[in-house]
Amino acid sequence: MATIRPFMAIRPAEAYAKDVAALPYDVMNSEEAREMVQGKPWSFLHVDKAEVDLPKDIDVYSPAVYAKAKENLENMIHNGILGQDLLPNLYLYRMTMNGRSQTGLVCCTSVDEYINGTIKKHELTRADKEADRIRHVDTLNANTGPIFLAYKENKDAKAIIDGWTAAIKPVYDFVAEDGIGHTVWVIDSDTEIGMLVESFKQVKNLYIADGHHRNASAVKVALKRREAKPDYTGEEEFNYYLSVLFAAEDLYIMDYNRVVKDLNGYNTEEFMQEIGKKFDIAPYTGEGPYHPEALHTFGLYLDGKWFKMTAKEEIITDDPVLGLDVSILQKELLEPVLAIGDPRTDKRIDFVGGIRGLGELERRVDSGEMRLAFSMFPTSMEELMDVADEDMTMPPKSTWFEPKLRSGLFIHDLGE
Repeated sequence: MATIRPFMAIRPAEAYAKDVAALPYDVMNSEEAREMVQGKPWSFLHVDKAEVDLPKDIDVYSPAVYAKAKENLENMIHNGILGQDLLPNLYLYRMTMNGRSQTGLVCCTSVDEYINGTIKKHELTRADKEADRIRHVDTLNANTGPIFLAYKENKDAKAIIDGWTAAIKPVYDFVAEDGIGHTVWVIDSDTEIGMLVESFKQVKNLYIADGHHRNASAVKVALKRREAKPDYTGEEEFNYYLSVLFAAEDLYIMDYNRVVKDLNGYNTEEFMQEIGKKFDIAPYTGEGPYHPEALHTFGLYLDGKWFKMTAKEEIITDDPVLGLDVSILQKELLEPVLAIGDPRTDKRIDFVGGIRGLGELERRVDSGEMRLAFSMFPTSMEELMDVADEDMTMPPKSTWFEPKLRSGLFIHDLGE
């Protein structure tokens, strides 16, 4: 059973929604964020990456950064850029990219259901990244970045959501600079709210699609608050955290590609012979870069040419994790041939989200920055949920979701 809960969102005044909405804090570095906020005094990056308003040499984990984030949030509220709804609502958030839309239900989800496994994860988290968001959430007393969750079919919820979006005028409707459309509705009817809450009681699990660190951090803040308030009832706002729930069939996962600095001492001929032991390799004769068209196919860009690689039958498995293309590439090529044992920490490998296109792989190799590149077939939602259902974890950089949820459109106050 999945619990969803309405909340009193802190959100932009309609006239400022486009100005406030910002990409998640973890898809850019500080230097990029400083560029993004130029001429944008109300961008939510002033809250999520508050170092943009401090000297460039500041430690991004300095207490001053978190204090500045709190100051900036309070300033946006004081100036009427943001305001809090007076009653608990649910919200709908539609994102449209290249003519394709997905509509999510904005609500709060349960800390206890993350702990007991009703909300399932598929990635490991890093302690340093968790610590950053724990301090951010704790200092601001708010969840500022929503967790991207998925669920399997819920026909009742779909009918309510479709009916509301067809009949009710949105409160925000704008196209961001990157061409992605953002549309938001407020569900303020007790009847529809009650029906949606009941419909999710029939949903067995929710799945973290994106935002593992934000999720883990929100939960740890809640546990910290519980420790400080041993007589807590479970109804306090800190027992819940900000989420956006999408039907799994509506989601779009892009490829998450790899670039590598060198051939680990091999020349091109030796390298091709070595990887040919586990993969069938053929020159790609089509136009442009090679986009893998099916599971267990990969593109290789080397010496200005694209090749199609197909995993040989003997290295394919039904194991939910080892059978993933990212696992096959790691286990059968990156580690044994290129000596990349831990892609999380090895400086010889980097990852390029599919939103940047395969031309970015060519650019980085042709420039001499990298020696070779691999294009990947996207991991599917079915594969992600299979891994999570087995309480297993995916290799790093397995999924790239687009479009990204914007921060600043919904903030969840943790209360007293």
